[in-house]
Amino acid sequence: MKGLTFVAITLSSGVIAGIILSFLNLGILEPYIDRAIGLEIAKQVSSGKKVNMSEMIDYRYWQKGGAFAGGAIYGAGLASLFGVVFVFARNKLPGKNNKRKALFLAAVMWIVLYFMVALKYPANPPAVGDPETIYYRQVLYVGYIMISGFAALGLAVSWNRIPINSKKIVIPLIYAAIMVTAYLVMPPNPDKIEISMDLIQTFRIFSAITIGIFWTILGIVFGSLWDKFLSKEQTIQSKLY
Repeated sequence: MKGLTFVAITLSSGVIAGIILSFLNLGILEPYIDRAIGLEIAKQVSSGKKVNMSEMIDYRYWQKGGAFAGGAIYGAGLASLFGVVFVFARNKLPGKNNKRKALFLAAVMWIVLYFMVALKYPANPPAVGDPETIYYRQVLYVGYIMISGFAALGLAVSWNRIPINSKKIVIPLIYAAIMVTAYLVMPPNPDKIEISMDLIQTFRIFSAITIGIFWTILGIVFGSLWDKFLSKEQTIQSKLY
């Protein structure tokens, strides 16, 4: 496949999936974020702190207004990673066509980059947590993503070099062992949750669902476009030669 075609497929599939994710988040997750922010504001007011409501309203308006642009950038970024992995792993991925191969890879990346990380550092609404620990929490989160991602990548690269027959069982077990070790070694989230756990758990469940939908759409669109444009290029080449 031509380089420009690959870039177009990758970016367009990421933008489509990212915009759909933003739409879902606005309809499903934002109400829970608003509730969490309301509870946090009420807590601050009750403790005697001054809260600039107009500033908060303006910030939330700006945040929601830029959701689709942010989603498109987020989707394009993850799709770029997805596309590179797909190119190198396509011949080894299970599936009769590229759509199925892309869906399988999307499921793997959802597990590696989201689900496994969420087991240790689950998603919380932005209002939850001490602002002074935000950078520390981000370091922990990114660090855990890197452990999960590089562990999966390393095992995938080593697939053909491991001289055993039951690799489909052994390699996932090795990955699981690495992640269990990381789970036990990495420090916990430093902030205690002081608002309703029902709200937090619901937010986490819907976050996992919307991110799962994002990866599913990315896999479907990417695989479908790949098959479509690859078949066009093959048709053109057959006519030329």
